[in-house]
Amino acid sequence: MAKIMLVDDAAFMRMMVKNALTKAGYDNFVEAQDGAEAVKKYDEESPDMVIMDITMPNMDGLQALKKIRENHADAKIVMCTAMGQESMVVDAIKSGAKDFIVKPFNQDRIVETVKTILG
Repeated sequence: MAKIMLVDDAAFMRMMVKNALTKAGYDNFVEAQDGAEAVKKYDEESPDMVIMDITMPNMDGLQALKKIRENHADAKIVMCTAMGQESMVVDAIKSGAKDFIVKPFNQDRIVETVKTILG
């Protein structure tokens, strides 16, 4: 089963995504609470996919996306964004993000995105 890393400074948001994916049959998760931790854990855990918030303390999701892709050009990263952050989404896609999910989350959209990206 695919290993999915969930990156968000809000534990509640990580739990919501994990619950949606668990219902869809995914059960292998790695969690990080900011971009710096995500970069470190990506190197340690080699997840098949990352779902990462854009706005976080220490290192934001865009910085982490760029850092991970520097060392892992094939990294599959989906960014999460709140409404009104369209310019950040454009930056994320240009920097190699595979897709984005808008908060508040639609659970079906999360599952559909994961299935599409993991094949």
